[in-house]
Amino acid sequence: MRPTSAASPWSSRECAISATDTLPAAAGARQVISVNHLLLGLLVVAIWGSNFVVIKVALASFPPLLMAALRFASATVPAIFFFKRPQVPWRNLAGYGLLIGGGQFSLLYLAMQSQISPGLASLVVQAQVLFTVGLAVVIEGERVRLFQLVAAALAIAGFAVIGLHTDGTTTWLGIVMVLGSGLCWALGNLVGRQAGRVNMVAYMVWTSAFSVPPLVVLALLAEGGPAVLWHAISVAPPLAWGAILWQSMANTILGYGLWAWLLVRYDAATVTPLALLVPVFGMGSSVALLGEPFPVWKGTAMLLVMAGLSLNVLWPRVRKKLVKMA
Repeated sequence: MRPTSAASPWSSRECAISATDTLPAAAGARQVISVNHLLLGLLVVAIWGSNFVVIKVALASFPPLLMAALRFASATVPAIFFFKRPQVPWRNLAGYGLLIGGGQFSLLYLAMQSQISPGLASLVVQAQVLFTVGLAVVIEGERVRLFQLVAAALAIAGFAVIGLHTDGTTTWLGIVMVLGSGLCWALGNLVGRQAGRVNMVAYMVWTSAFSVPPLVVLALLAEGGPAVLWHAISVAPPLAWGAILWQSMANTILGYGLWAWLLVRYDAATVTPLALLVPVFGMGSSVALLGEPFPVWKGTAMLLVMAGLSLNVLWPRVRKKLVKMA
């Protein structure tokens, strides 16, 4: 098995958090996680999940493309002066940065501005799992397995439920844009895999530098000239700037750093399933903090998507244990 990139949140084979291979597991890595470290892992996925609410808060003050540029700029500076450049080709750093910043987050922010609710966005973007597996099959020749097909069918059924219930808060355009965001994320996963084993935080910081220029250009072209963008920056309240810093520092530096720290101390199979809770925190925080409605159809869609993700992540490990017991 080729090393999974540390940069993308999900790997293609099992769609588990990619920090699995950020650092080699320490000798004697444990399989049973302590309560304190379990809470630390839950804190990380809560940060990642609740970020969709934070995005919505920032979008009240910044146009989406400018916001994305500010997010990646603050993830780059000053951190880039403290993290050594990962030993990967420049084209790899640039490719990942363009796909994640210029593709994934620009589409996600544009959709979340008015076309999809934060809770549903946190769920629909998980389509990147399906895209990652599919691209690995088509481009890299990986063999698709029966459990992956079943998992994909469950997740697609969940997305179909969402598509059948578009309303004033979620439109087909928003769904398509978030699916496009997931596709860019999946393409970024493949680029990230080529980096091999790298320090994930450093990789995220250095690739963020390549996200900024195209986002600035797009913002200037689509959201007004320098005067318009500067006005948005100058009148933004402290809460909006806090939301920008939360996305860059809490999500990138703190989140990925703590995740890598846990993976040095525990088996990947012990830590990575926690990432399945990201959309749960995404939907839950949007319902609790923003008052997003949670009718039965949303619960149904969420259960179907989560069942697909869980099957894709957990079945290989369950099967392995069953084989050992046989």
